Amino acid sequence: MTEADFIAALRTLPLHSGAEGLLDDAAILEVGGESLILTHDVIAEGVHYRAGTDPADIAWKLVAVNLSDLAAKGAEPIGVLIGATLDAGSARFVEGLGEVLDTYGVKLLGGDTIATGAPATFGCTAIGRATSVPVPRRSGARPGDALYVTGVIGAAMLGFHGTLEGAYLRPKPRLAEGRALAPLVHAMMDISDGLFLDARRMAVASGCTAAITLGDVPFAPRILAEGYLAAASWGDDYELLFAAPADLALPVEAKRIGTMLPAGPEPLLIDGNSPPERLGYEHS
Repeated sequence: MTEADFIAALRTLPLHSGAEGLLDDAAILEVGGESLILTHDVIAEGVHYRAGTDPADIAWKLVAVNLSDLAAKGAEPIGVLIGATLDAGSARFVEGLGEVLDTYGVKLLGGDTIATGAPATFGCTAIGRATSVPVPRRSGARPGDALYVTGVIGAAMLGFHGTLEGAYLRPKPRLAEGRALAPLVHAMMDISDGLFLDARRMAVASGCTAAITLGDVPFAPRILAEGYLAAASWGDDYELLFAAPADLALPVEAKRIGTMLPAGPEPLLIDGNSPPERLGYEHS
């Protein structure tokens, strides 16, 4: 069963209204007049990091990727729960966990541990408080919107191959940018599985076509033109992708990379053409 098949099967179960039909990266729970944002991610050895990676870096990445989902909702983090595999690196994991929590002013709420002897797997549930209502979804983009991205694309790919290792193992969630953008954008999500794949997801959820101009994408400086397609479909950048009115004065630094069009035969166009077969990372 592929990831898409599994999620489709989950949609046959009774879903809470806050689950957003499992069409987004976070749930929205209305409690006591506030909108709470809940998200959960798992990272595993051999998939999200190499064997032998410093456990402090693993802890940072685990929390950061969840905080990135909160950033895409314009949320202020409240706390996290951690699920950890106990092994020889657990002390270093705790050190790294302390670093990332201190850096972003997040508190530990609790969690669970397990010892299996198998390759390590770590989980994190992050809880945040929405700072703007309505909370931005990936489904709100409109034809005519400009499509923007923060930061650069492809830094994580370079990091994986040893050039910018920190960008791959210690991503920096765009929490401040997300809060500034939340009241202004029509749709927003973070780029976790690749720019192309996530832009397509936004377009499908919004009933639009995302038309991207490859030459306008802000790629990491060391990526040559022949590597643009690979970088845009690699993932792990954790920048914000958002759709907003073309005349909006942006409150953050971001680069326009395209336009949302009325839905057409293809939900994603690259330089006016059909996209490459591989758009990003999908579990199978």
